[in-house]
Amino acid sequence: MLPKSFKDAHFSYCPGCGHGIVHRLIGEIIDELGIQGKVVGTAPVGCSVLFYNYLDVDMIECAHGRPPAVATGIKRVNPELVVFTYQGDGDLASIGTAEIIHAANRGENITAVFINNAVYGMTGGQMAPTTLEGQKTTTTPAGRGQSEGKPLKVCEMLSSLDTPYYIERVSCHSTANIIRAKKALKKAFENQLNNKGFSFVEVLSMCPTNWRLSPEEATRFIKEKMAAAFPLKVFVDKDQ
Repeated sequence: MLPKSFKDAHFSYCPGCGHGIVHRLIGEIIDELGIQGKVVGTAPVGCSVLFYNYLDVDMIECAHGRPPAVATGIKRVNPELVVFTYQGDGDLASIGTAEIIHAANRGENITAVFINNAVYGMTGGQMAPTTLEGQKTTTTPAGRGQSEGKPLKVCEMLSSLDTPYYIERVSCHSTANIIRAKKALKKAFENQLNNKGFSFVEVLSMCPTNWRLSPEEATRFIKEKMAAAFPLKVFVDKDQ
C-alpha cells in the first residue's frame, strides 16, 4: 500500500535504484508525523527531480545545486512550513557545494536529504565528486585516479562546522539499513518541527544501471566498497 502522501503513479526508476526506497521512507514519515499539508520539497536537477511525480505535496524545481538556497527562502518567509531538500551527489556535492555549506553554517531550520550513488545518474554515469577511487565511469574509463582527486565526504565536511544540529550517514542496501535510514530521516524532520536547526541525512544508494551491475551486485558494492569509503555513522547529534 502506498503512503497516503503519495500520488497513484508508477515509479520510473531503473530496477534496483535506491531512489524509490528513500521516496517511500519520506512518504511514510510525512504520514506518521501528519504534516502532508505543510510540507514543501525542493527538487534539483538529476534523477532526484522526479520526486515531484510521486509525492503529493508542494514541490519546487530548483536550478542545479540550489535547493538549499530555495529552501532557506521558503522557510524564512513561512517558518510554519516543513521544508526539505532532496538532492543527488552530482547536484549537492558539485555545483551546489556552496549552497549546502552555507545553509548548514547558518543553521537553517531545514531538513536536507542527500542521495549518494557515486555517479551522475541521469546524464549517463559520469564521474561525480563522490565517485570512489578506482571506480570506472563514462568519464573515468580506467577508474578514478590521482588527477581526479579523492571522493568528497560531505558529512565529514559539514560536521567540521559548529552550527549543524544533526548529521548522519545511512544506507538503503539492506532491510536493517533501510530501518536505520528511516529512523534517521524521521529524526531529521522531527528536529525541524522542534525548531532545532539544520539536519542532514546522507543515504548511500544503488545505481545498478550506471555501475553496470545487477541489483544484487549493486547492494554488495555498497556493503563492500561504498560503506568502507563513506562510513555509516552519526557525525553530529546535539541531542546526545
